[in-house]
Amino acid sequence: MPLSDDQPRTRTRLPVGEQSSPQQNHRQSRPLRALLAVLVVVTLLVVAIAIANRVTPGSGSGTGGGTSADRAGSGAGPAPSGDQPVGTTANGIPTGYPHTEPGAQSAATNYAVAIGSADMFRTDSRHGIIATIADPGALAGLQVRLDQGFGGDTATRYGLDAQGHAPKGLTFVSRTVPVGTKSTGYSDGDAKVEVWCTGLTGLAGEHSVQPVTTNWFTLTLSLHWTGSDWKLTDFTRKSGPAPLPGDQQAATADEIAGSAEQFGGFRYAR
Repeated sequence: MPLSDDQPRTRTRLPVGEQSSPQQNHRQSRPLRALLAVLVVVTLLVVAIAIANRVTPGSGSGTGGGTSADRAGSGAGPAPSGDQPVGTTANGIPTGYPHTEPGAQSAATNYAVAIGSADMFRTDSRHGIIATIADPGALAGLQVRLDQGFGGDTATRYGLDAQGHAPKGLTFVSRTVPVGTKSTGYSDGDAKVEVWCTGLTGLAGEHSVQPVTTNWFTLTLSLHWTGSDWKLTDFTRKSGPAPLPGDQQAATADEIAGSAEQFGGFRYAR
């Protein structure tokens, strides 16, 4: 029944905590706005970082250089080419490299391994290595130079005899491990490649006076295309760059000798 104007009316008062007001609703919306603003900022940062990682310095529409993929394709960087390693060998050394800049880098890397091997300290095997990797026009000069570098006093300094053999009960270790390559010159007929290496050299075994040690060096190899393969014409060596030594305990002489005999080397290709 509708109430008349003169009839009393009843009002219901809600508790203070249950009453809503425009001011309270405004305060409650502020945290939501702040959260949305933070999410927007984070999203923008993630997008910006993703774009920055995809763009290399100097890239873009200007003349500042190409992308990292362009540089990797030139063969000058550390990225692999995806080509398969060569399938032929001579005297245990990979041969038959492609007539390309990555092919020259592969040749230089494998030739660096051969030059740094223990076989270079024995006259017969050294001459076989040089005949395999040297350009015919540079063969005589390289043989004289490498005979001086690996025979005589050098062999004696490592405790080897005149034939390059280690004393009984000891194992001579000489191994070069390439870390990376860099082309410093390339044309259709000639190439120059730097090979950054670490090496192991010394006598492993009890009572060795020349324990196996590591060293870091860079070989620069000059190569000539003979019409069928890349061959060595000259090389130089310089120390470093060497990283800080790690905090590792040195292996025993027997462990080094065993590892040198049990672990084989690799063929390197770009």
